[in-house]
Amino acid sequence: MELIHATTVVGIIHNGKAVIAADGQATFGTTVMKSNVKKVRLLGDSGILCGFAGSTADAFTLLEKLEDKIAQYPSNLKKAAVMLAREWRTDRYLRQLEAMIIALTNAEGLVITGAGDVLEPDDQIMTIGSGGMYARAAAMALKRNNPAMSAKEIAVNALNIAADICIYTNHNIEVLELPEL
Repeated sequence: MELIHATTVVGIIHNGKAVIAADGQATFGTTVMKSNVKKVRLLGDSGILCGFAGSTADAFTLLEKLEDKIAQYPSNLKKAAVMLAREWRTDRYLRQLEAMIIALTNAEGLVITGAGDVLEPDDQIMTIGSGGMYARAAAMALKRNNPAMSAKEIAVNALNIAADICIYTNHNIEVLELPEL
């Protein structure tokens, strides 16, 4: 799986609640260009939270494609994600796009890549970006050792830990939540 630099996005499903959070830093090479980029969003009326890492223009193109796939396969995020990944990998134009996506509902969370991967982590912790593995390790420990913590608390704490380690991640955190099931 490719490593996308310059951001950290965390998606967590915990105690029936889905949360996605991201830092706000945008870099160009080794220069911070912006500190409050919005990298998470709710896709239309779908009840699906998404976050992206990588090229912003590429990610927006892919999020539009994902919305189209969700419209084709309503109530089936996994099928929509698989169809997006297939098109992303095989289309001459789309396969040049450099981004990764996390998409989640209160029931399932997926990491979607341009390599054709649609990954559904067993622990319902999804992370992408250069600080993703730091945030994943932190979220795993927090979720395992503090089951009473909310999904939001876990996501924010994991991102703050990643921001303390990864130079491409900052502490300007945006969080989106879905209502509990």
